[in-house]
Amino acid sequence: MFHQKPVLFIHAVTNADGRRSLKIFYGTTMGKTFSKRTLKLDAPPAIHVYGNAAVAEFDWHFTAVRRDNGQTQHTTGRESQVWAKIPNTGWRIVHVHYSGPAKTGVGEGY
Repeated sequence: MFHQKPVLFIHAVTNADGRRSLKIFYGTTMGKTFSKRTLKLDAPPAIHVYGNAAVAEFDWHFTAVRRDNGQTQHTTGRESQVWAKIPNTGWRIVHVHYSGPAKTGVGEGY
């Protein structure tokens, strides 16, 4: 799913730049922190195609069980993914950005 060249993944904890960083994020941060993880989209993603590039955007909610104390953790967020159509390979993710929900109150989100 991810392209072989460096992929930039911007998330709440830090930036993961490249496949090695992605493996650390998913293997260590996610895999060792949680014993069970569920990620669900709130609605089908909006997909915008521009020739050999595309952008997918969606809102999600994440539920997980922490390994250290067995407590359930819930978070919500929004994500955008940039995909590129790579010759002889097909569509691959080249950039991901996710963050918390939009701040909609007066004076929030600046």
